[in-house]
Amino acid sequence: MQIEERLRELKDKINEKVPRGISVTQVEFEGPELVIYTDDPKRFADEADLIKILARDLRKRIVVRPTILEDPEKAYNDIKAVVPDTAGITDIFFDADTGEVLIEAEKPGVVIGKNGATLREITKAIGWTPKVVRTPPIESTTVKQVRQYLRSVNEERKQFLRTIGRRIHRDLPGKDEASKDATRKDHWIRVTMLGCCREVGRAAFLLSTPNSKVLIDCGEKPDNQNGTPYLYVPEIHPLAQLDAVVLTHAHLDHCALIPLLYKYGYEGPVYSTPPTRDLSAMLQLDYLDVIHKEDRKVPYSSNEVKTYIRHSITLNYGSVTDIAPDIKLTFHNAGHILGSAIAHFHIGDGMYNIAFTGDFNYCKSRLFNPAINQFPRLEALFMESTYGGSNDFQQPRSDAEARLYETINTVLQRGGKVIIPAFSVGRSQEVMLALEEGMRLDKIPKVKIYLDGMIREATAIHTTYPEYLNTELRNLIFREGMNPFLAECFQQVDSQELREKVIAGDPCVIISTSGMLNGGPVMEYLLNLADDPKNALVFVGYQADGTYGRRIQKGWREVPMGRKGTITINLEIVTVDGFSGHSDRRQLMNYVGQIQPRPEKIFCIHGDENNTIDLASSIYKRYHIETHSPMNLETYRMV
Repeated sequence: MQIEERLRELKDKINEKVPRGISVTQVEFEGPELVIYTDDPKRFADEADLIKILARDLRKRIVVRPTILEDPEKAYNDIKAVVPDTAGITDIFFDADTGEVLIEAEKPGVVIGKNGATLREITKAIGWTPKVVRTPPIESTTVKQVRQYLRSVNEERKQFLRTIGRRIHRDLPGKDEASKDATRKDHWIRVTMLGCCREVGRAAFLLSTPNSKVLIDCGEKPDNQNGTPYLYVPEIHPLAQLDAVVLTHAHLDHCALIPLLYKYGYEGPVYSTPPTRDLSAMLQLDYLDVIHKEDRKVPYSSNEVKTYIRHSITLNYGSVTDIAPDIKLTFHNAGHILGSAIAHFHIGDGMYNIAFTGDFNYCKSRLFNPAINQFPRLEALFMESTYGGSNDFQQPRSDAEARLYETINTVLQRGGKVIIPAFSVGRSQEVMLALEEGMRLDKIPKVKIYLDGMIREATAIHTTYPEYLNTELRNLIFREGMNPFLAECFQQVDSQELREKVIAGDPCVIISTSGMLNGGPVMEYLLNLADDPKNALVFVGYQADGTYGRRIQKGWREVPMGRKGTITINLEIVTVDGFSGHSDRRQLMNYVGQIQPRPEKIFCIHGDENNTIDLASSIYKRYHIETHSPMNLETYRMV
C-alpha cells in the first residue's frame, strides 16, 4: 500500500470515529506523529477523550492542528483571559506554519489545568494548538537559543518531519497474511559493536533488521586515542541508509560525534529526551571550543551542531514511538544524569525486545530516582559495566558526603584550596547540593564555592526540566520556594581576571570542568595550585584510563602536559567514591537480579576489559543467564 493510500484509509477511519459535523481536512505523517488538520479545533477540544481514543485505535501518536487560525493578537488576549495570573506567563509565541502556540510560564501546571482542562479551554478559545513549557528559574542561554533556532527553521523542519514520517510508515515486504509466515522465517535482528566494548568511551551500537538500521549513541573516547567509533565499516556505511539515531544521554563519550554524522551524509532524526538535546548541544559546542584552544583537529563545525538540533525529535519517558517501519522506541529513566534514558526497542510485531541502558544508576541520588528495571517485554539487555569489577564497591552516599566534608574542613583549616574536577552535567550538581546543605547545616565553613566551565549553564538546564529531577528536589524548588542551586555561596567564574583572583585569593572550594582533567579550565587551576601541599585535588567521578586524572589518581607526581610543561604534584590527592552516576558492582548485580522480565541474553559493555569479563562471568554464575563481553566490530545475531 502506498503512503497516500494509507493516509486516505486513516482519514476514513478518523472520520468514522469523530462526531458528526467535525471536519477533518487532511491527515499527514510528521515524524513519528499522525497530524490531523481540521477546521474545527474547538470541537475537537470539546471532545476531551477523542484524541486518546483515536491514538489507541489507530496505534499512532496523534496531534490535532487547525487549518484556520485566529489572529495572533486576539489569541494572545484570549489566552491571558483564560489562564490565571498565578501561572506567571513570561512569553507567548505563535507558529503559523504548525498552528501551534508556545506558552512559556513559571507554573506550567496552572496553564495545563486539572486533567488538561485549562489547555482545552485555550484551544476552544483560540483554535491554535497550545504547547506549554516552563520558564527556567535560572535563565539558560542554551535553552533560549535552541528554542529560538527551532522557531527560525519551522518550514524546513516541517518538511523534514513529513519526509521522516513517510519513511517511518513505509510499507514492508510481507504485510499480507499469505507472506507473513515466510517473512518471519527470513527475519533477523543483529547488533554490531562500533565502540565502547571492553573500553570506556566512543559508545556506538548498530541495531539492524532486514528493513531498518538504528544507531545507538555516537561518542568520543576521553583519552583522545582511537577516539572515534568504527563508522566506516560496511554494516553502517553509507550513513544515509540509517533510519534513526538514538541518544541515551548527553555525556561526550555518548554524544560528542553525533554532529559528525551529518557532516558525512546522515540526514535522519536523532531521538532523545528534551534535556538530553539541550545538554548535548551545549557540550558539543564547548567540546569544539576546547579542541580549538588545544590546537587539535576540529572534527566538525557549529553548523553541524545546528543541523543536529534541526533534526532532533524529543520524547519523554514512557512514550512509545515508531522510529522505523518495524521498530518502536521507549525511553525510561536511567538515573545517571538529567534526561538520561534506558532505550527500549520493540522490534517487529512482538518478535523481539532489546534494551540499552546507556550509563545508569540503580540507586536514588540527590538529583534523580533510581533507574527503571521493569519492562513490558525484554529478551536482550546491553548494560554498562563501568564499575563491574569484583572490587568495584562504592561507599554509601552519606559516607561519601561525610568524607568530602572532612576533607574540605581539613584543607580550609590549613589555609588551602580544594579543587574538585567534575563533569559539568550530573556530578557537579550532585556536589553542589551536598555542599550547599553542608554549609546550611554548619558541617563545613561558609566559604565561596567557585563554579568554572559549563557548570552554571548546565545547572540552569536542570532547573528548566524539573520533571526529570526526583520528587524531593522538585518540591524543595517549586513548593517550598528554596532553590539550592541559587545559594549565595556559589559564584560563577566568568572571566580570566576572576579566575586569576581565585587562584591567588583566600581558601575556597573550586568545582571545575573537565571531570577527568583532559582539558577545560580545571587545568589552569592545577597548573597554578598543584605545587602547594596545603591544597587538595578531590576526585568525585570516574577517571578513564589514559586521562591525566587517572594518572594522578594512580600516584603520578610528575605529569607531562605537552607544551605546558610538566606539573609537579605536591597537593593532597583524595578520591571520594559514592558521587558517581554509575552503579557499582553490587548495584549492577542487584539490577540484573531484580529486572522484570528477566532477559535471555546480557551483553556487558562500557567498561574496562577486566570489568566487562568479570561482570559477565558473575552474572552467568549467579543467575544462569547467557552473557557476553563483546569486542568492538563483533556482530551478534539475536534472531
